[in-house]
Amino acid sequence: MAASAHVSTVRSLYKRILVLHRFLPIDLRALGDQYVKDEFRRHKSASSEEVKSFMTEWQLYKDTLQTQVLDSAGRQLSSAKFGAELSERKLSDFQEEQIGQLYELMLESTKPNRQFDIQEDGK
Repeated sequence: MAASAHVSTVRSLYKRILVLHRFLPIDLRALGDQYVKDEFRRHKSASSEEVKSFMTEWQLYKDTLQTQVLDSAGRQLSSAKFGAELSERKLSDFQEEQIGQLYELMLESTKPNRQFDIQEDGK
């Protein structure tokens, strides 16, 4: 893939994920947006092998989130379920740093008083 086509593909995936995050509860959106921005920035200078894996995983995330957003259409956000279980096999492929990031993300997304305690307008 030519460099300009690759950049376009990465940018398109990045933007699509951020658009899908608009359908998440506002605190999860803030958390998700920050995580996506950090991860895409962190992988700008990754090796081609890492980029291939990175793009595959984020494409799967985008597809899963898109399905969940469509499935939740018409329901209250509080009753919608977002996310997916990670298999032991998938977890065993993670590097130690990734396990740490995942753990911190899990803690932040499940605690009752999240760091991103944002109120939507009019509520």
